[in-house]
This record gives sequence, C-alpha cells and structure tokens, in this order.
Amino acid sequence: MGIVVMKFGGTSVGSIERIKNVARIIAKKKDQGHDVACVVSAMSGETDRLINLLKEIDPKYSPREYDQLVSTGESASSPLVAQSLISMGYPAVSLTGIQIGMVTNGAHSNSRIMDVKADRIREEFKKGKICIIAGFQGLFPETGDITTLGRGGSDTSAVAVAAALKANVCEIYTDVDGVYTADPRIVKHAKKLDKISYDEMLELASLGAKVLQSRSVELGMNHNVDIMVLSSLEDKPGTLVTKEDSDMEQVVVTGVVSDKNQAKITITAVPDNPGIASKIFNKIADSNINVDVIVQNVGKDGNTDMSFTVQKTDILRATDVCNAIAKEIGAKEVLADENIAKVSIVGVGMRSHAGVAAKMFSLLAENNINIKMITTSEIKVSCVVEEKFSELAVRILHEAFVEA
Repeated sequence: MGIVVMKFGGTSVGSIERIKNVARIIAKKKDQGHDVACVVSAMSGETDRLINLLKEIDPKYSPREYDQLVSTGESASSPLVAQSLISMGYPAVSLTGIQIGMVTNGAHSNSRIMDVKADRIREEFKKGKICIIAGFQGLFPETGDITTLGRGGSDTSAVAVAAALKANVCEIYTDVDGVYTADPRIVKHAKKLDKISYDEMLELASLGAKVLQSRSVELGMNHNVDIMVLSSLEDKPGTLVTKEDSDMEQVVVTGVVSDKNQAKITITAVPDNPGIASKIFNKIADSNINVDVIVQNVGKDGNTDMSFTVQKTDILRATDVCNAIAKEIGAKEVLADENIAKVSIVGVGMRSHAGVAAKMFSLLAENNINIKMITTSEIKVSCVVEEKFSELAVRILHEAFVEA
C-alpha cells in the first residue's frame, strides 16, 4: 500500500450530508491501508458569495484582500471534513496551504506553485493521521501573504501535493463520473472515456472543459502523476489521465468542447511598425491578463487591426489597459465583444490524419455558422464563433467526428 492523494470539489462538500459522504469515501481508502492526503475546495457557492460581498464594498477591490478573503472558503471546509472523520473514529487533521509548505510566486488571485515542502504531511502520516488540506491557497514567502491559485486551483493543489509525496495516484472527485467526449448536457450521445492522454486533457481543460483545471494537468504531465477523475456521488469507474499510448492515436478526435467565458478585443488602426505587438502584449501581460487567440490583419496605409481573446472575467481590466495602450501608440479605438464562444476539437490522432480542419470548417459553413477567428495546434483546432451558435456547433462536430 502507498500514498494516495484525493481531491473533492465544492459540490462534493456542498452540505453537511455530502461532507459526511466524503468522509466515508476517504475512510474506505484508509481502510485499504493507504496513507491518505485529501485536498478540499470551498463549499459550493461559497467563493462566489465572498467575492460578491467584496464587490459590494468596492468593485475595484485590492487583489491582496481578495486572496485573504476567498482563501477562507477552503480553510472552513477542511476542518469540517476532518471533524467528520474524527467523529467516525479515524485520526485526522486539517491543514492550510501554508501549514503544508505550499510556496507560490506571489501573483494575487492567479499564483503559480513554486514548491510544496510537505514535511508536515509526512509527520502526520507517521502518526497514522489522514491529512485534510485546504486547496487553492499558498504562501508567498517574500511578503508572508496568502495567495490563491485561480478558479479551480484546488485541482492544482492536489496534483502538486501528489507530486511532492510521490503518490501512486491523484484521485479527483467531482460531480461527474469522468471525462466525456463532449458536455453531456449539450450532447446526449457523449461517451465517457476510459483514459485520455495528458496532452488531450490539457487542451480540453484549457479550451473550456470544466472537469480539471489545465494547470493541474500540466503539473501531472511534468511530474508523471496519473490523475483519476471520479464521481463523489456515485461509485462508478472514472477516467484515467495518463501518458499517451499507441491506441490513443487511432482516434482522430477525442473530444469536442466549447468555452463561453471568452471575449474579443480589437484595437483598430494600430501603427504597422516593428515592436508594436511586443509593446501591446507586454503591457497586457504586466497586468496578469492571459491572452489566447490572436489575429492581426494585413497592414494597409501603414496601419493594421489587431484582435485577441481574453477570459470574459478579464474584459473590463483588459479594455482599460488597451485604451491606455491605444492612446500611447496612436491607435484609433478599442472594441470589446463579449458575445462570442470558442469551439474546439481535440485529439492526438490529428497528428497522423489530414483534412481534419478542412472538414470542421466545411461543417460549420454548411450550418451557416460564421468563423470569426481560428487557432490550431498539432492536436486541436479552435474556432471563435457567435456565442448563440456554440452549442449547435458542438453537436454538429461531435456527430461528425466522434459518433461517426
């Protein structure tokens, strides 16, 4: 028997009844002889509740105070799970991210993990205790401040803990029983996958699939940690996220996904000079805003238009930054469009099959869905379309590529 790291999301710990259910699942794993570390999220709805309170006080809140506040959600749920286990007769201890040595880079609300010392966890294992860890949070040593890892950051916390402990597996328990070829709420014929490669899962997660946070998959891939996605509500087989094998290459498209949390920004009449793009995107990066799809038009009369997508939650900050940049470089105006979505097909089989992108474009055209922007990698093709067409696009592409 070895070390197993488990993680339970907000829905799984959303009520006292569900917390007790989580405790029973953890206890069963302990009964199998494993040392168990379990990372928990805040109770469902709690993080949003706290953010709304902060916005009520000041919409332009301090990033530091945001982290101080929202980290309390996980700090509250971990003792509740630990006490449930103690009440069942299982020695357990709740620990914060700081107590387990979760070291971050200090970027408030979107920190990256630099190290997990995990000495405290090992000490508690020697005492026979189950460790219940508050996810989503860490410590920036230079200031002594709490930082958070971004939405879904408890997944990343769990995989980082598993890597630090050299655990056999990291089990991620959610309100779904695995990774599907598409969102079952949109596509009724979506199929659950037995296994999926890190690369495919990384693309799906970054493109809008909400089963796992993309950074958690990246960590798993970099540290060779197998991730098992399971349901906390039903005892069913899950989906294993692991190394790519030859069988996976036989499937051209593994999944179809859409992301409605996208917005497009266009800066018009940008001077078509060397270094302008660098200046624009360095300023955006300095504001910790992630940019995804980028399109620059062919220059005309010494000017060009530049469009890119950001998370919808970043649109106000991004627009403010871009207005300042436009003024500085002499561009004409900044336009923002929140009524878009990104629809993507993903599969390692694309590497060895030609014509996948052409077929995708043809299918969208046949259904009068206009493509605004396109981006590709060797295992994915993404199209930005009007938000109102995103679910139709997913169903069309799933039927053609997955169900065929």
